[in-house]
Amino acid sequence: MSPGIVILILLAFLVIFVISKGVRVVQQSESMVIERFGRYARTLNAGFNIIIPIYEKPREIITRYAREMPDGHKYVQFQKKGRIDLRETVYDFPKQNVITKDNVMTEINALLYFQIMDPVKAVYEIENLPLAIEKLTQTTLRNVIGELDLDETLTSRETINAKLRGILDEASNKWGVKVNRVELQDINPPRDIIEAMEKQMRAERDRRAVVIDAEGSKRAAILQAEGVQQAQITEAEGQKQSQILEAEGDAQARIRRAQAEAEAIRLVTEAIHGTKADPATYLIAMKYIETLNNMVTEGNDNRTVFMPYEATGLLSSIGGIREMLDVTKVAGKS
Repeated sequence: MSPGIVILILLAFLVIFVISKGVRVVQQSESMVIERFGRYARTLNAGFNIIIPIYEKPREIITRYAREMPDGHKYVQFQKKGRIDLRETVYDFPKQNVITKDNVMTEINALLYFQIMDPVKAVYEIENLPLAIEKLTQTTLRNVIGELDLDETLTSRETINAKLRGILDEASNKWGVKVNRVELQDINPPRDIIEAMEKQMRAERDRRAVVIDAEGSKRAAILQAEGVQQAQITEAEGQKQSQILEAEGDAQARIRRAQAEAEAIRLVTEAIHGTKADPATYLIAMKYIETLNNMVTEGNDNRTVFMPYEATGLLSSIGGIREMLDVTKVAGKS
């Protein structure tokens, strides 16, 4: 083989090497940090990029992967990559034991959602970014849970998540990382605590049932009493109205009877006008006879006869009536 062909072959290999090492196609949502002889030079964004081999090379960053075995067991694996993923990443941290304010050992599993905002800081400000975020999350979680009781821990997930997110976001800001969300996936108190909580829950439900039953009985009794009261009020109002109407009817009847008697007196007075007869004597005699009639008819089987103490009074009254009748006849003839 001639020297010229060898040189061409070497040049071809050199070109292929330069192209393979110098051409970098960065995908969307990825970035590359380029160093020039170990010093930061520039950052490659998405698209077609060219670097000078040997003179420039990308800086690797440690990434974290959660792997799952066929038996369901999970393990964490760390790898080095020359490309930095700018998408939001989720870390599922293993369960850890934390102690609450009331000294209860609780097992908690947390999920962390974060995103690399500055690739340069993520590479140069921290040596192992995934491990640092994991340890920071664990220590912060212990501090936050240590300030809460077990009941507050179980019922205040949103508060814990917000507090964790604020602390982690502030602490990881210098690493070029933004923590978007922190979620408490599992909170597992000890078995004896769970049993005590279940007993407490059943007792509380029984108490609420008794209270609700008592409230219902109380409400039913109140409604029944109100119904009886309303019925009594309505009945009393009806009796009142009945008595008022009866009294008004009796008054109207008395007025009508008085008007009739007044009219009778007036007619009698007109009939005997100009004579010596006295209208009062006529009326008294009529009432006297009516009273005697009632006394006779109301006796025991009509066998008892009542006579006035002074018979002359009765005769004089009858004589007065006779005179009145005579006067009435004379007045009629005239």
